[in-house]
Amino acid sequence: MGMMSAGSWPSDRGGAAPARQRAVGRCRVSAVADGGRTRLADLSETGSLRIRLPKTPHGLEAVLVNTAGGVACGDHFTIAAEAGTGANLTLATPAAEKVYRSDGPLSRVDVSLAAGPDAALHWLPQETILFDTARLARRYEVDLAPDAQFLSFEAVVFGRAARGEVMGAGHLSDQWRIRRGGELIYADALRLSGPIAAHLARPAIAKGAAALATFLYVARDAEDRLEAARDLLTGARSEAGASAWNGMLAVRWLAADIDTLRRDATSFLIAFRAGPLPRVWAS
Repeated sequence: MGMMSAGSWPSDRGGAAPARQRAVGRCRVSAVADGGRTRLADLSETGSLRIRLPKTPHGLEAVLVNTAGGVACGDHFTIAAEAGTGANLTLATPAAEKVYRSDGPLSRVDVSLAAGPDAALHWLPQETILFDTARLARRYEVDLAPDAQFLSFEAVVFGRAARGEVMGAGHLSDQWRIRRGGELIYADALRLSGPIAAHLARPAIAKGAAALATFLYVARDAEDRLEAARDLLTGARSEAGASAWNGMLAVRWLAADIDTLRRDATSFLIAFRAGPLPRVWAS
């Protein structure tokens, strides 16, 4: 259980933000096991969120597509996914998600994930890029059966490196809640607000890193795989560390840029999962 917090964001920035049309998107996908294979059970889409289902040799892969072309101030997206008993479901995104600058309103992303008995659910979006003055709040709720497997990877980039941009100001809050058999086993919160680049420069926060990522693995063998996970981090150019407790394994990365972090994390993920990443990661 962890919490990171820095700074604050004023509620009044010198005038009300102009009224704009906001993007709203909702999608839901569920998978079931059928004769040793995983197939689609239910799919729904509204607004600017879409789901594509490329053919894969193992399990069901759902690619989340935001037709709005990014996340703008005041947008709200809701994603729900469920892997039924014995099903194998992976969710990914086709590219990095861009969060544009805001003149005040928060953008919100709410994610609800569930995995039933003997199911496996992998949450593998590509990185989120926060533009200077972007304001984003995300919440993740994960409900797992006692013997389900859950794996997730989330990376965040602060500023557009290609433009030499840093986040002089902005807001990011991430909240994770994971329940196993109805019991809360993991609660994590990250909050950075105000002069984000200055906060990230502090040794106690990120020591100047502009990209960070978190990997989570919840499964019966999670603690048994800790040493193997640490071995996979050997030689990484990012700062990285792994820990395991109570049937969970966590890895965190800090890097100066997303290219370094992505290279290290991709190598780790492929080896840990003993298989390729979703095909859209290479597109």
